[in-house]
Amino acid sequence: MFVARETELQLLQTSYQSRESQFIAVYGRRRIGKTVLIREAFKDRFTFQHAGLAQGKLREQLFAFSSSLEEAGLVFTDAPKTWLEAFNLLKRLIQESTNKRKVLFIDELSWMDTPRSGLLTALEWFWNSWASARTDIVLVVCASATSWMLNKVIHNKGGLYNRLTRQIELKPFTLGECEQLVRAKGIEMSRHQITECYMAMGGVPYYWNFLQKGWGVPQALDAIFFSQNGPLAHEFDYLFSSLFRHPKDYLAIVRALGSKKAGMTREEISHATKLENSGNLTQKLSELEASGFIRKYHAFGKKTKGSLFQLVDNYTLFYFKFLENNTDEQRWSHSSNSAAVNAWRGIAFERVCLEHISQIKRALGISGVHTELSSWQCAPQLDEGIHGSQIDLLIARKDNVINLCEMKFASGEYILSRTDEQAIRNKMADFLRLTHSKDALHTTLVTTYGLKTNAHSGVIQSVVTMNDLFTPSA
Repeated sequence: MFVARETELQLLQTSYQSRESQFIAVYGRRRIGKTVLIREAFKDRFTFQHAGLAQGKLREQLFAFSSSLEEAGLVFTDAPKTWLEAFNLLKRLIQESTNKRKVLFIDELSWMDTPRSGLLTALEWFWNSWASARTDIVLVVCASATSWMLNKVIHNKGGLYNRLTRQIELKPFTLGECEQLVRAKGIEMSRHQITECYMAMGGVPYYWNFLQKGWGVPQALDAIFFSQNGPLAHEFDYLFSSLFRHPKDYLAIVRALGSKKAGMTREEISHATKLENSGNLTQKLSELEASGFIRKYHAFGKKTKGSLFQLVDNYTLFYFKFLENNTDEQRWSHSSNSAAVNAWRGIAFERVCLEHISQIKRALGISGVHTELSSWQCAPQLDEGIHGSQIDLLIARKDNVINLCEMKFASGEYILSRTDEQAIRNKMADFLRLTHSKDALHTTLVTTYGLKTNAHSGVIQSVVTMNDLFTPSA
């Protein structure tokens, strides 16, 4: 089922119609829909298709590549023993092809790059010395290992430097795009239900394709994740190993971050994981960020020092909270109204909001205004009149206004209590006193069904609803 991705689809189709050869890199995390997009764009117009083997050694990779050449119609007697020989055979296939445009699709390129294999050298030679000089080739490469694609292909400092004609990053679906997919499958779900599923699955289209008609959220999550034979019951076992050759340290980092809602500093991560606070840790954090598992952000007023890293991948957080070591195949049905699940919903909704900042800005009418996102917290200092506050989202605007965002998941209109009002006023007072900010501070509530007007609701100056989060990105 193919929905959304209109911009990316148009870019690929435009490349196909070009009068010059094209070298395109498509990247994004596992299960995000890279292969589906490429096949939708080019239909049955491939001259050559190949996918690397997960954990395959050089000999096995070359054998598989040879098999793909044979399937494409090339006849040869001597199997290639090196990647240079393999790409030379690919040249022969192209020369013999009668297709007007020769579309070459190499999937999971990073898996083919085994140690000392010479893959990238051969790819550079194929493109630079031959393919780029032609006018009829469309070479598309992709990989789930986002960091590998960025380091080895997109930001290559060697022979592939500045050789790409286009690069396409596939990001997770937004809530609105997930709704498109659900509707295309003929499934009736409310936006509240879609939002709750998004909290667990994120915007990974492959996960959403397992939804079936007639399921409620508890039944869906039980069948997909908690059932012993569920299609994603063992997804976590393959997720990190498919992206990173040595996943142990990456798992240690995300586990540490999973225990801290607001995130951790580099020093705290190093202490928790026993990983040396060095360039190696910097690289691993960058790779996790590039793959969409974590985000790096700054506390208000701090541009460089004090950066925090936060685990934001919905599925990974859901796994740590409920799936790991679970033995109940109907856990969500049995506990969907428990205190633990309700607490998780509140935190998970905050993450969903952070993934839809563009939609929040549009609802506030500030899409065209330059903004900086940050968080802020302070410890209580009762003798100084400081209550102690944590603000998960501040939107600092160029027009000298700061939106202090409160994010609340509810089953109906949110009812602000006296305690809620006082907590918000305490946050405002702490923030203004300690930051000495001269900007106007606007309190914004992001919630599911809006705010019920009562004696305490006047502290909120603007409201963003769940429906606003389903609008297209600005």
